Amino acid sequence: MPYRDCLNPWIIVRLLPNLQRIVVGRFRSWSDAEGHLKVLRRLIPMASMIVVFDPPGDRV
Repeated sequence: MPYRDCLNPWIIVRLLPNLQRIVVGRFRSWSDAEGHLKVLRRLIPMASMIVVFDPPGDRV
């Protein structure tokens, strides 16, 4: 895995029905991801989204 891919371990995931999910964005720090999530919740209040730590070894 390239070093560049290891730099953004925090992701925002939009949860969909039937256990589906969409990665909305990747961030270097938890606080960046949390701040972006707050803005997204204001723009799309009905969407279910969470911040998740994505360890570099788990990406495909």
